[in-house]
Amino acid sequence: MSMSTASGAGASPRPMTKEERKVILASSLGTVFEWYDFYLYGSLAVMIGAQFFAPFDANTRAIFALLAFAAGFLVRPFGALVFGRLGDLVGRKYTFLVTIVIMGASTFLVGLLPSYATIGWLAPVILIALRMAQGLALGGEYGGAAVYVAEHAPPGQRGYYTSFIQTTATVGLLLSLIVILTLRLYMGEAAFAAWGWRVPFLLSIFLLAISVWIRLQMNESPAFKKMKEEGTHSKAPLSEAFGQWKNAKIALLALIGGTAGQAVVWYTGQFYALFFLQSILRVDLFTANVLIAWSLVLGTGFFIVFGALSDRIGRKPIILAGCLIAAVTYFPLFTAMTKAANPALARAHEQVKVVLTADPAGCGNVFNPVGTRVFTQPCDVSRVALANAAIKYDFVNGPAGSPATVTVNGTAVPIDAQFAAALGRATQAAGYPAAGNAEIIKVNGFFSALGDARALWIIGILFILVIYVTMVYGPIAALLVELFPTRIRYTAMSLPYHIGNGWFGGLLPATSFAMVAATGDIYYGLWYPIIFAMMTFVVGLFFLPETKDRDIFTYDNK
Repeated sequence: MSMSTASGAGASPRPMTKEERKVILASSLGTVFEWYDFYLYGSLAVMIGAQFFAPFDANTRAIFALLAFAAGFLVRPFGALVFGRLGDLVGRKYTFLVTIVIMGASTFLVGLLPSYATIGWLAPVILIALRMAQGLALGGEYGGAAVYVAEHAPPGQRGYYTSFIQTTATVGLLLSLIVILTLRLYMGEAAFAAWGWRVPFLLSIFLLAISVWIRLQMNESPAFKKMKEEGTHSKAPLSEAFGQWKNAKIALLALIGGTAGQAVVWYTGQFYALFFLQSILRVDLFTANVLIAWSLVLGTGFFIVFGALSDRIGRKPIILAGCLIAAVTYFPLFTAMTKAANPALARAHEQVKVVLTADPAGCGNVFNPVGTRVFTQPCDVSRVALANAAIKYDFVNGPAGSPATVTVNGTAVPIDAQFAAALGRATQAAGYPAAGNAEIIKVNGFFSALGDARALWIIGILFILVIYVTMVYGPIAALLVELFPTRIRYTAMSLPYHIGNGWFGGLLPATSFAMVAATGDIYYGLWYPIIFAMMTFVVGLFFLPETKDRDIFTYDNK
């Protein structure tokens, strides 16, 4: 492949070559792997907990399964540092090959891992080790994919080329949904819970084989080759990227003015929307997944649309517009979703008066990111129970030292060991719907959703949320690549990406739920993405440079 060193300014787009298509495919398969495994593990956490944490009760099993899941997230930034440094020292291709092998092998081995009943405590220990190994590899995978594709892309088309990588999160989700739903329907729930849950993990070996085969045929990135030939590569990319203020400042701006807002908009549009449908609106798992899947099918192509558009008008206008529009419209969109998905719940929120009165000094925080906390204070117990039941309540400050009380339309509900059950009876008598009430949206098949007016309305709302995701995520890879010089690009871009998406985005569901529990407002958790999206909009608008016309072969940040 010939290497172009011209600036993107004024360059005429040309058709993609066969070699360039192979580069994009090789790079994208790794991120398909990442999100395929992410959704698999998240969807099957209860079954995984039963297999590997068998000595504990059902709730504790689920908690430990989620902790193992979280371990992979926590080590991603460290993987970004380890493999980013390796990619800037020895090359993109070989680092890229190592990360896909580690990641793919870890996913596959989860499917083979004997259960607790077979090998005892070794089972959960090995499971956590596999999750951490995968998290480390993932820390280097996305940066490698973005850098490799961008450094092969022709001038003026980096946004378009790298946007194909951005579609892979959605492809991974759809692939995992299709595999899980197909196996459950074909095998039945009992067989799937017993051993069929392993099959989706084992099937990943085919993705791994294809990915390795394609990557072995790839050439090194032209930008890296040029740098090595000229002897300008960095001997200490970590210290140069983060120890020199001129580069560390750009990494900080990339995080605050770019990936933090991108991450919360992305997580809200896909992950929190699914959580909101299932956990707050009580939509069944199958229906919620079908509705989300349709929105992704309809919206995925817009990653490429906005990536290509960013080559024409810039990365900043699209990313920042996505953050701003999302922040302004989240409240009306989620309110409309509630009325369409569970109208009985929406009516109850308007008609039933629930009041929690407590001394504020007796109320702690209810932030519980992995579900391990046990609440004992009556104020906290009642707030968590109210939030879990999606019950809207008003908080009234009680006199110092006074006990916490909950009333439903003026009738007191004792806060004791049976509080959750008593609360359910009282609120249903007052007008709250029972779980599984007939008014909750329900579809029986993937295509049957298209024949239901309410389902179509919800799909439309979810589609808008996905459009916001495509606006902020489509151009972000090109922006991050262009912010840094070749000598430290892999290292410098990977860390802000994984901190933004792993921590700012990864903490969104738990933080938003804690905000709901603390206030009694099912929409209050939306302030989390709104605040960070607006932060990114303001910081990005005034401080983040536009990068679309940079020559990434010669840019050195001097």
